Amino acid sequence: MTAAADTTPAGPSPLDRGRLRARLAAGESTLGTFVGAASPVTAEACAAAGADWLVLDLEHGSGGEEQVRDVVPAAGAYGVPTVVRVESAARIRIGRVLDLGAAGVMLPRLDTAEEVREAVRHLRYPPHGDRGVATYNRACRFALDPGALGRAGDEILGVVQIESASAVEQVERIAATDGVDVLFIGPQDLSHNLGVPFDLQAPAYQAALERVRGAAERQGKACGLLVGDGATAAARRAEGWTFVAIGSDTTLLAAAVAGELGRARQQIPATRGGRP
Repeated sequence: MTAAADTTPAGPSPLDRGRLRARLAAGESTLGTFVGAASPVTAEACAAAGADWLVLDLEHGSGGEEQVRDVVPAAGAYGVPTVVRVESAARIRIGRVLDLGAAGVMLPRLDTAEEVREAVRHLRYPPHGDRGVATYNRACRFALDPGALGRAGDEILGVVQIESASAVEQVERIAATDGVDVLFIGPQDLSHNLGVPFDLQAPAYQAALERVRGAAERQGKACGLLVGDGATAAARRAEGWTFVAIGSDTTLLAAAVAGELGRARQQIPATRGGRP
């Protein structure tokens, strides 16, 4: 039996073409950050800084789907793929960001394996899913690459957030679901749902982390979570987490500015007006 011909077009492209999904499937450890400032310039800066991927946040970020149009090529110019956290798991919301060239989709607020199975169908074209078919978009290079329709099922990254006690209880079934590539912990949502808000050292929260990581490992899936700084990210990577987000564009910027201002004000006594 002869192998199918590779229909991937040659030449430069802002599209990831499945590289991120392949890296994670091979067990590679990756680092990224969330982008929520509604600015392709800050997304580009994060890509230029060396992130392995960006998560464009449409759930809690400052802008809407129109950002995908500009963020994908801005990050893609540095070889950095954009995963989009959609505002909901509605079919049309997922299809829109994929048509605009997202390398994958992060799905928030799914509590059961049944909800996950329905949502990941939206990542794939018929007969394996129900994604709407069109080629006059970036994902198909504006009809120059209709073969992208056949490759999409092997290229799109599916990231499912584990944010509730219900999702933790069903995490083994969720991890076993075809189309789920990454299990991703949302620390604030999960800690609140477990009744230990912001207490990331609570036994209930720590037990949930281990259960999620273990489920991912047993099913050969990647596991990820959001952390606040590089030191914590390094510690989580050492534990086996392979899709680790360090803060966001806005939190990292605010922390950097606050830190530099604080250092400057410590070195020069304030004037009577309260400023150096």
